[in-house]
Amino acid sequence: MADKRDYYEVLGVEKNASDADIKKSFRVLAKKYHPDMNPGDKEAEAKFKEAQEAYAVLSDPEKRRQYDQFGHAAFDGSGGAGGFDFSGMDMGDIFGDLFGDFFGGGRRRSNDGPMKGANLRTSVRITFEEAVFGCEKEIEMVLKDECTTCHGTGAKPGTTPETCSKCGGKGKVVFTQQSFFGTVQNVQTCPDCSGSGKIVREKCGSCRGTGYISSRKKIQVSIPAGIDNGQSVRIREKGEPGVNGGPRGDLLVEVIVSRHPSLQRQDMNIYSTAQISFAQAALGGEIRIKTVDGDVLYEVKAGTQTNTRIRLKGKGVPSLRNKSIRGDHYVDLVVQTPTGLNSEAKELLRQFDEAAGGSLRRSGGADGAPTEKPKKKKGFMDKLKESLDDI
Repeated sequence: MADKRDYYEVLGVEKNASDADIKKSFRVLAKKYHPDMNPGDKEAEAKFKEAQEAYAVLSDPEKRRQYDQFGHAAFDGSGGAGGFDFSGMDMGDIFGDLFGDFFGGGRRRSNDGPMKGANLRTSVRITFEEAVFGCEKEIEMVLKDECTTCHGTGAKPGTTPETCSKCGGKGKVVFTQQSFFGTVQNVQTCPDCSGSGKIVREKCGSCRGTGYISSRKKIQVSIPAGIDNGQSVRIREKGEPGVNGGPRGDLLVEVIVSRHPSLQRQDMNIYSTAQISFAQAALGGEIRIKTVDGDVLYEVKAGTQTNTRIRLKGKGVPSLRNKSIRGDHYVDLVVQTPTGLNSEAKELLRQFDEAAGGSLRRSGGADGAPTEKPKKKKGFMDKLKESLDDI
């Protein structure tokens, strides 16, 4: 057995992995490599069988103890454990426990108890403000209801469904296949009754044997305040009908939030920008800022620089869990540089600049033209050269 891979390595778990971790890993591998999902793929089939064997050992406490002590020799007769025979092992229970409908197929089995119906999904679009404060929306859905003529049996009134002879009303059939470690039994949906366990000979004229009638219905959706884009609202028992008296499934409504032209959201906080004039930035003053609660007045401090960020506390998005808690609104102040100045305004700016230190005089004129460069002071050699030129 030297050519066999370590069972822990096969399942991709550590040697101290819990039973739950082993089961989870095997579930992923079995779904990935099962022959029904990879028809004709010999490599996938080999990996599936390898995972089966590893799980058969590591999922059993006694076999796992033997494997941890003796390795593969515990099951080939050469180790101290006396060997283990894989032939005849019934993997149906393992797959049934792990996968349910994946290997058993179909949810409608007559020998099952009440089962909840499948969930349905749809979506609804709302505005930025509706996401912040919540709203009520009405959507239309095509839903199934039990047929009132046959009461969900699918059979013509006066007749009843018959028990499926192929599966005996179980809704599933067992088939065997040979693997390199013995005979393996698997469970498959009954092909005759599609897992229902019943055969309808004379179908109901109202529902055509399905047992359900579909109709378009309007449903009210309460969107909670603070919901974010991509989150869903669950509406209880608005999904598919249940089986054998089970409750209906749920309706999951995904919320799509439209973009706002000037506001952006991150978690519970809102972000935006506000433009202020040069005079407001230099001297300070009151500005008006747009928020989800309406316009608010804010006092800008004198000497504010561009990209200064201010916080409007409690003007953000409410918490989904606690409506009394709200995020904040952060605003980046951007100083607007004036354009299209007339001659009077330019002159006033020159006077302002001169009073503030003369930056224009040092670097260039107010109209962008460079000022006259200051004359270089004459040194001794320059004066001597001028004297010689005059002789």
